[in-house]
Amino acid sequence: MITTVPKRGTEDRAAERRARGVALARAARRGDTLAMSDLLDHLIPYVTTICGPIALDARQDAVQETLVVVFRALRGLDEPEALYGWVRAIAVREAVRIARRAVRDVPTEWADPPAPGDPQLAADIDDVLARLSPEHRAVLVLRDVEGLDEQTAADLLGVPEGTVKSRLHRARAGFRRMWTA
Repeated sequence: MITTVPKRGTEDRAAERRARGVALARAARRGDTLAMSDLLDHLIPYVTTICGPIALDARQDAVQETLVVVFRALRGLDEPEALYGWVRAIAVREAVRIARRAVRDVPTEWADPPAPGDPQLAADIDDVLARLSPEHRAVLVLRDVEGLDEQTAADLLGVPEGTVKSRLHRARAGFRRMWTA
């Protein structure tokens, strides 16, 4: 009789990655320099996912600045279980700061939107995102990519919930307008 091993779901792998990150954070807080190095390497994909849509072409700078802050402030993290929320807050703040500082090149002319599946689609989405302010990109990432509610996004951005709602409304409307223009 042949038995098959069921494939593990993405939830299991994500839970394992989070548990590994928390374990590395605990060890790094105790002064384990190898754990700190492994933790920073472990966080790069997560931080890149957050910083990329906000900082756009300056994403690498935003990722680097986020990791520097994490490195310097990790001992102040009271609850290692809160690692990912803490890192998310740092990443959003640094990405917005870097995006404000970055010089953005806005295309002078906008072509027709590509058909679904067109390889140009991702580049066109980046072009539209580049036209939004860093604050609007941050709200879009927190709500539409990270799936956070308005109150959590407001707490991360340090603004009232109503500000998040209005920024989200403006960001979505601006994205739609620029996408269909």
